[in-house]
Amino acid sequence: MDVIHEETEEDFAKMNAMAPSDTPYLKTGVFRIWRNRIPWLLLLMVTATFTGMIISSFESALAASLALTAFIPMLMDTGGNSGSQASVTVIRGLSLGEVEPRQILTVLWKELRVAILCGLTLSVITFGKLLLVDRLIMGPQNVTVTVAAVVAVTLFSTVICAKLIGCSLPILAQKLRLDPAVMASPFITTVVDAVSLVVYFSIAKMVLGI
Repeated sequence: MDVIHEETEEDFAKMNAMAPSDTPYLKTGVFRIWRNRIPWLLLLMVTATFTGMIISSFESALAASLALTAFIPMLMDTGGNSGSQASVTVIRGLSLGEVEPRQILTVLWKELRVAILCGLTLSVITFGKLLLVDRLIMGPQNVTVTVAAVVAVTLFSTVICAKLIGCSLPILAQKLRLDPAVMASPFITTVVDAVSLVVYFSIAKMVLGI
């Protein structure tokens, strides 16, 4: 039971981008907590700069349609949450022996079907919300039917990409003899953020001609 408890705490820490600690929280010094957390925060901060670089490279698209900016947080958050759901499920399966690395294609196929269902549901609801709510708030000149379609299609694509990334990275980590928990929420969210932005602006440029 002690070993199970220690392993669970270690996985929990790694899944939240922290170095594991054997000392109870209230008995752990401030500087030790800082030392456990700051390396991951620095790594994630550096990797997050790619997100800023992607946004900068599509400045012309944003300038041509300012409404696109308003939906970036929603797309990134939904993508990150979708990826985290898949990764946590797979990490749990790996830790319990329910999933083997050799079953990666089976996992990908299952998550793809789940992603299509989730993506369709979210994109249809989002399309309706944009036309019924956001269009009234932001104005019809900003939220056009085309813009709503771009956001909906991007959301669908982002959910699929996020779930496939979220389920595959922990399995690849185990194949490389790394702890699958390292590939949990913070890291996957950073990767998915970059992917969702590239998909978003690429679809916007293609559909809106900007």
